Amino acid sequence: MSNRFGTKVGRQFRVWLPTMPLTMVSARNATATHPAWAIFRTPPRMTKHEIKEHLTKIYNLPVKNVNTMNYEGKRKRILTQSKTVFYKYSDFKKAVVTFDATFKDIGLGMRIPELEEEEAAEAAAKAEGASGNSTALSATKRS
Repeated sequence: MSNRFGTKVGRQFRVWLPTMPLTMVSARNATATHPAWAIFRTPPRMTKHEIKEHLTKIYNLPVKNVNTMNYEGKRKRILTQSKTVFYKYSDFKKAVVTFDATFKDIGLGMRIPELEEEEAAEAAAKAEGASGNSTALSATKRS
């Protein structure tokens, strides 16, 4: 079916907003021999291309490769005295995303260099204070 603007848009056009559930399960930083990678849990209907586009356009991540695995949700049953109830967890897709070689640090946790320097200075001051107090205590015990 066509209209004056061209052909009708098929059902394949989908928009993934930032609110879509793309949950990071685990990640590893880059090493000398391997690039950085992360594992995401996604809805089963997302394709590899859509996952890559979602990460590159919304989060500006340099995605090199996407591998996916489909999982069926576990089936459970509850046995009661009067009846048996069956239920199933939702299906999901696991996506292993390999990042470009330029991407070294995944950024798990937030590191602020100024705070790290202050904490190191405080730890050094405590260490000096503890060693100074122990010598003062030993000197008072001798006398």
